Amino acid sequence: MNKIKKSLMAMMILIGTCVAPVAALQSMGQELTDANGNAVSQDASQSKSSGGFYEIVFGSGIVGTILWFTLFGDGALAIYFCVDCSIMIKPEKLMPKKLIDQVQRAMAEGDIVAAMTACENTPSVMSNILLAAFQHVEEGFDVIQEAVTAASDLEQEKLGQRLNWISVCSNLGPSLGLLGTVQGMILTFQALASGGAGDASALANSIGQALWTTAGGLIVSIPSLTAFYSLRNNANRLILRMTAVTMEFLNGLRNVEVGAGEEVMEEVPEMA
Repeated sequence: MNKIKKSLMAMMILIGTCVAPVAALQSMGQELTDANGNAVSQDASQSKSSGGFYEIVFGSGIVGTILWFTLFGDGALAIYFCVDCSIMIKPEKLMPKKLIDQVQRAMAEGDIVAAMTACENTPSVMSNILLAAFQHVEEGFDVIQEAVTAASDLEQEKLGQRLNWISVCSNLGPSLGLLGTVQGMILTFQALASGGAGDASALANSIGQALWTTAGGLIVSIPSLTAFYSLRNNANRLILRMTAVTMEFLNGLRNVEVGAGEEVMEEVPEMA
């Protein structure tokens, strides 16, 4: 069921992302000006350039078309990773309430074996942190704290590696857009060098096609970058929360360790 919801959400966002740039491109090009400064309607401009957004994508040469499809793929991947991480980074996924209740009951009874069994039966980020603590329960509270910190850092790194793909997609967008702009400007200057300066409308159309790739890259980058920082902050907040909950469960072991230490200290003078 979760996979179906995830696929439907990704499809809806992908459709919205593909439709929105087209609508934006059309709305931004609704009113142009001619050489005399008079407004020209969109219908009149389309009579000179056929295809609209289709012309922008496929009218920039083979390299430009490849860059546009690469940009579309980058946007689709950004949508997928955003949806995937937003579903994964949730309290009910990372720290299931069922697991917390079972471990809390086991710790109240002093049954660490039952707590470890509950963690093994409910795999999650929380269970990994708890297991790291329970595996060092006989080595003292300081060792337990170090184990919990190391496990929390490891789980945070795992989540960060998943989230970094969103950052990669957001960084690729402007780079691909800039590459498309440079490629379009190269073609424009080549046309100028070959004596095409007389057709100002053709040159303006070429420059416009080059700049639209930068706009497309920013359309991919800005939402992806926003989603990346939002999800990353949410993941860090949940990791800190899980670490705090783990230490609350293990606070009782501090008293046990102190008591054992006092008994040892009492036995040392008697032996002397």
